[in-house]
Amino acid sequence: MFETIDDPIIYPTSDGRPLGETYTHRNQIIGLIHGLEMYYLDSPDVYVSGNLLMFYEEGKPLRHLSPDVLVVFGVAKHDRDCYKIWEEGKAPDFIIEVTSKSTRMEDLGTKKGLYALAGVREYFIFDPLREYLTPRLRGYRLEGEDYVPLVGEAMRSELLGLELRIVDDRLRLIDPEGRSLPTGHETEAARRAAEEALSAAEDENRRLREELERLKRGG
Repeated sequence: MFETIDDPIIYPTSDGRPLGETYTHRNQIIGLIHGLEMYYLDSPDVYVSGNLLMFYEEGKPLRHLSPDVLVVFGVAKHDRDCYKIWEEGKAPDFIIEVTSKSTRMEDLGTKKGLYALAGVREYFIFDPLREYLTPRLRGYRLEGEDYVPLVGEAMRSELLGLELRIVDDRLRLIDPEGRSLPTGHETEAARRAAEEALSAAEDENRRLREELERLKRGG
């Protein structure tokens, strides 16, 4: 008789959905992830990601969620194809969903309930297009087994030590010094500005050296 080997359970790495429903949703998600990655760049035990399948029950690959933005404390910082709670030893600590009218039932219902059950300690929802949420930003903090809603226009993450604030129609994360965590575009713009300033300084130094040499030669 031939030995039979059980087929290994395959956990997918994509749910087939796009990253955000619109250009606005995508930019918002990517900007938040980039800012948090830069903020925790030097923290080896803080993992930042988003639009990543999160499996919450071992052996059942259909039982997954895909948080738009997530932060996990106490796990190694490395690339992952998916996030398996039982392997990591914990659920994400902080999650943001950039919501839309078509995902409202999931974001305020299924996901919210499962995130609380899994132990996600802070959960925020932002409606970038003003499709249904008033106010556009909602926050929840886990107390016991249930979420308690936060109040106020600007909300604070106790876990991250950051404020969540709507600035120029975008959700921004504000550090303790009052600075917005940069988006990828802002980081690139700052890099280019620094390079241009350095190049201008080098050109000026070159001009001054040449002028000094001319004066030494007597005109």
